[in-house]
Amino acid sequence: MREFTVPATTTVDDRENLTDAVWANAERCAGSLSFRHRVDGSWIEVSASEFADQVGAVAKGLIAAGIEPGDRVALLSRTRYEWTLLDYAIWTAGGSTVPIYETSSPEQMEWILADSGAKAIVVETTAHRDMVQGLGDRLGELTLVWQIDPVTGRAAAIDELTALGAKIGDEVVRERATAVGADDLATLIYTSGTTGEPKGCEITHRNLLSVTRSTVAVFPSLMQPGNSTLLFLPLAHVFARVIQCCCVYARITLGHTPDTKNLVTELADFRPTLLVSVPRVFEKVYNAARQKAHAQGKGRVFDLAAATAVEWSRAHDAGGAGLALRTKHAVFDRLVYAKLRAVLGGRCLAAISGGAPLGERLGHFFRGVGVPVLEGYGLTETSAPATVNTEKQAKIGTVGQPLPGMTIRIDEDGEVLVKSAGVMRRYWHNEQATEEAIVDGWLRTGDVGELDQDGFLRITGRKKEIIVTAAGKNVSPAALEDRIRAHRLISQCMVVGDERPFIAALITLDAEALVAWSAERSKPAERSAPELTHDEDLRAEVQRAVDDANKAVSRAERIRKFRILPVDFTEQGGQLTPTLKLRRAVVSKEFAAEIEALYAP
Repeated sequence: MREFTVPATTTVDDRENLTDAVWANAERCAGSLSFRHRVDGSWIEVSASEFADQVGAVAKGLIAAGIEPGDRVALLSRTRYEWTLLDYAIWTAGGSTVPIYETSSPEQMEWILADSGAKAIVVETTAHRDMVQGLGDRLGELTLVWQIDPVTGRAAAIDELTALGAKIGDEVVRERATAVGADDLATLIYTSGTTGEPKGCEITHRNLLSVTRSTVAVFPSLMQPGNSTLLFLPLAHVFARVIQCCCVYARITLGHTPDTKNLVTELADFRPTLLVSVPRVFEKVYNAARQKAHAQGKGRVFDLAAATAVEWSRAHDAGGAGLALRTKHAVFDRLVYAKLRAVLGGRCLAAISGGAPLGERLGHFFRGVGVPVLEGYGLTETSAPATVNTEKQAKIGTVGQPLPGMTIRIDEDGEVLVKSAGVMRRYWHNEQATEEAIVDGWLRTGDVGELDQDGFLRITGRKKEIIVTAAGKNVSPAALEDRIRAHRLISQCMVVGDERPFIAALITLDAEALVAWSAERSKPAERSAPELTHDEDLRAEVQRAVDDANKAVSRAERIRKFRILPVDFTEQGGQLTPTLKLRRAVVSKEFAAEIEALYAP
């Protein structure tokens, strides 16, 4: 058993809550730029005082509508400025926010709304509104529905609530806001439901405040007033939510964009100093750049530049690069790296990544091009980050050291345990699950990991996902899957082999990368699924990715067979959670025949 603690650097007073920063910013730095958001294609700026006024106005509307202290208000929307405005308004009115992913099915929505006992919901679109109303009287206490997008014949949510609360006095709002304490419920976030029904995590103002302050403290250069970030991760997820709180608390300018389809254009326009994302986005940035270079006949230059970036970064950990490597790195900085930094807006100092492992090669690559990607680790139950690599303390391949005020322990069976002020209060209406998850103050994460002598954590797998072969060999699929997914042609990978004679894998292809790869080889862009999955060149390319992954494991853990699937795993298809985690049970059931074929004589 190994344990590592980082002492707390801040405390949270019992009377504090998340809205305090809104009023403090308005009073002390009224003109500071808090937000930029798109209106009819243009970026509109919102100052600290304007944000406070808008939060107060919307909170008045919620109060006038009958929202009482302790009431739950659901929020179903993509990431956008109104999401953050409503979140702080709900807190100001004394309520707690229940986020719902905008991609949720009616069944998922029904479960969350009914289980949480939400009294009201704010939806983004008419389609969302129709889904909610289609659930009828199965939603228990829910009686109020507002819509963010304009509604025919009535005002949009923000305008409607502002008008509704016009007669509520400022003193009523301040009384509601100041009555909220650190240990009151701030949000009820439901887990992604990879196993069973989603569970509601009770996260208090103290939980989020403590994690927010610790996060700001360990990033003194990245999280300082005047810096900026463009948020595109779903705010229904705790990771993006904490970044939102950090921006308001530290007076960082926050922008919102709902998806990644136009991300390159948005980044170039917004020019953030900090990027927050999941590994898949960094993989796509790298693969898109490499693909473009090869298509323009500059593939050899890019590949040499990428190898140099990795070599330079690795040398950084071993005392620094020599003169020859520094010279070569400087040449590629002008030819290649500067262009990659421009894709991220040209001002990005660093990026923070979470949700899944990035992979060491990509970690070294991005540090080598001048945009270090700092990996962190956390769960909904820990209010997002529990560990993180920082600007001064980083080890690529790990998820960093504990944040201030947090302790990480590796149990006898390798499970990662967490103790901190960020650990949720309990699971909503689920005492049995709470007692299983929190034992003697320690959160049992379900993840398996290693802790080195300096307190850096490395996640090696999930306890429930450990594969035990027929020969009794324990295999963690994550190490293989993450490495295979790093290949530009591969979208998803699921390793199988539980109670089987050997390890195998189901692999899906990245549609965009496949088009470019086909063009490079003068192959038709449009081909049938059988033509694709039996293409010998394509299988050889995938085999190289599998061979590379097999280098990282023992002989007994290596993938001996794989099958290329004609379709991808998607959230819409139900194979992925909203945070892009595999729903293994779903994939195993849907592709049972393909799995059996892997083991056919």
